[in-house]
Amino acid sequence: MSDAARIDAFLEMMSAERGASPNTLDAYGRDLRDASGVLKGRLTQADAKDVSRYVSSLAAQGLAARTQARKLSSLRRFFRFLFEEGDRKDDPTSRLEGPKAGRDIPDVLSREEVEQLIDACGEDVRLRCLLELLYGAGLRVSELVSLKLGNLPRRKAGSWETREIIVRGKGGKDRLCPLGAPALDAISDWLEVREESLPKKTVQAKAAGTYLFPSRGKEGHLTRRRLGQMLDALSLKAGIKPSRVHPHALRHAYATHLLQGGADLRAVQTLLGHADISTTEIYTHVLTDELSRLLDTAHPLSR
Repeated sequence: MSDAARIDAFLEMMSAERGASPNTLDAYGRDLRDASGVLKGRLTQADAKDVSRYVSSLAAQGLAARTQARKLSSLRRFFRFLFEEGDRKDDPTSRLEGPKAGRDIPDVLSREEVEQLIDACGEDVRLRCLLELLYGAGLRVSELVSLKLGNLPRRKAGSWETREIIVRGKGGKDRLCPLGAPALDAISDWLEVREESLPKKTVQAKAAGTYLFPSRGKEGHLTRRRLGQMLDALSLKAGIKPSRVHPHALRHAYATHLLQGGADLRAVQTLLGHADISTTEIYTHVLTDELSRLLDTAHPLSR
């Protein structure tokens, strides 16, 4: 019973039975192979002391509490799988307590900064469309790059029949994302020139033809890495630090600006596709910080 074989079997189960996304499977695979390497290929035979020492070593490496908690979560699921499959008669993680992973409050781009980024797109209609969907619909990067033409609303006589797109989110769950006029206009502008970016080879063109943002790469669509490079260049052009401009930063801005405008927290949860409202509540901390600064600067007793 080698580690590699059982890890592969675990990932196959997570994909087939739990519908885990490729990104989730990649994360599980990395975590488990890392643990197997530290334990010299004896992860499947590890006892509670072995696992405890491994978890302690994560803290010694200076890994963030959230990263430690994620790696321990991967181990828990893996050993539960081994137990259910009859490969083990115990779970060495059952009594382990992991670090509490606090939530980092995101550094949110201001409305003015988002406008700077959009203005910096200039005549690049593809980049403007990408930006409008990240900020105008709060899409995750994986949701954006894999968006298909069939997910768009129908067009009739040059206008959109509806204002929603269908997005395939985490766990393969679909949700409707309403779009504003700027995002719909950006999509229309991009569709007028999109064919120019399609691969010339027939086989590649067939695969890429279904995506809103096609690519000549093997995936058929724009990659997350390439999008990140595009945003880095755009941020420099807009005069904003590249470290502050990434796909998730625009998703953060989307959620925060909605709440600042008076949107209900439950509505924002639905729009973001969060399964648990506690994930959405992080944005209320951002607003609380802003209100505290307002109190410090505007209240007469604070002077």
